[in-house]
Amino acid sequence: MTETIKKTRLHPWHIAHGARMAEFGGYEMPLWYASARDEHVSVISRAGAFDTSHMAVAMVSGVDALDLLQRCFTNDLSACVGKGKRPLSPGRCVYGAFLNEKGWVIDDAIIYRLDEADFMVVVNAGMGGPIADHLQANLAGGTARIIDLTDRVGKMDVQGPMAARIMEKVLSEPDRVFEKMPYFSFKGHFDADGPGSEAARLADGTPILLSRTGYTGEFGFEIFTAPEAFVKTWETISAAGEKFRMTPCGLASRDSLRAGATLPLSHQDIGNWPFIHHPWPFALPFAPDGASFTKRFIGDDALGNIQNPEYTVPFAGDDPRKVNMPAAVFDSDGRKMGKVLTCATDMAIGRSQGRIYSMADPNPPEGLKIRGLSCGFAKVDRPLSPGDRITLDDGRRKIAVRVEKDIRPHRTARVPLESMR
Repeated sequence: MTETIKKTRLHPWHIAHGARMAEFGGYEMPLWYASARDEHVSVISRAGAFDTSHMAVAMVSGVDALDLLQRCFTNDLSACVGKGKRPLSPGRCVYGAFLNEKGWVIDDAIIYRLDEADFMVVVNAGMGGPIADHLQANLAGGTARIIDLTDRVGKMDVQGPMAARIMEKVLSEPDRVFEKMPYFSFKGHFDADGPGSEAARLADGTPILLSRTGYTGEFGFEIFTAPEAFVKTWETISAAGEKFRMTPCGLASRDSLRAGATLPLSHQDIGNWPFIHHPWPFALPFAPDGASFTKRFIGDDALGNIQNPEYTVPFAGDDPRKVNMPAAVFDSDGRKMGKVLTCATDMAIGRSQGRIYSMADPNPPEGLKIRGLSCGFAKVDRPLSPGDRITLDDGRRKIAVRVEKDIRPHRTARVPLESMR
């Protein structure tokens, strides 16, 4: 039986605006419109809008909801907010993953705390059902209610330094909405009857959940709506963005932006191997000793008893050239040491004397030309340090790259909202 490819409610809009479409996560989605490079650069310099309604949402509620999520989710919801590791409180959200007993990733997710006993779990396309089933299977006699809202929530992202200026044109009472809204916080609800729904509305009264999050590394928002309000919301925000030359963006620029921001793609950079020894330790509940965990969770024993560890490392090249998958990784002596997980080109960065600069750098070195750098992640059989050289080889091309601690500098995701208006 042939599986039907789904379409988001914006599919006619994408076609009408010349999008190049492709299948992703079971949905036909735009890869790019006129130029993936221009879309990437627009998010760094102005703003871009993404249709992300292929993402899945599950609601978890009830007196046992917190205990269930603590048992199934890697991050410690009792100690995960800010440098002080405060508990996840209503209006805050946190990144982490759901693992199986082997410590392998079922999917990564962001958990939103709507109120004391209500949570929203946002996972990747096609994963709403599997994650809802996973939670249901681990209730352990609890009474939490789990609802898979796959294809029953609209979602779009507005990312880039102009995002707040665009959103304040369409929000009702933007000053009130934007007040005390740090990174990884949110206001409102997409359901008019949901907790906190009065906290964020569009000027026409449409309830939205407005979140200070995104998948580009840049300042911006994720916007959740009821499905019937989604197309109008997209069109309203798009019209407000015209003054700021906001660009509709597809999956290609989403991939290159997230790679440059050192963000993983689930089932590619994290997947069927232990979720540890990677660039995202903040997703795990490490105790101050850096080895033990602050809580028990599914897969924790496996993560603590790995016999032959592998290591995921970020890398960046010296120019825009990249390799195709599959590709192997070799050390400086020509010995194979692993495989490439992601290799994309961040078109907004370049090197000068070995250092990476962004086109957003206020003081670039004289003569710097930004042509883009290949970047991504490799999984290798030994620990590596920033600056180490490795070679990527796809059988047709070999490129030398450097292991990096981080990739694109001057990212704006964490910049205080008040300074972006």
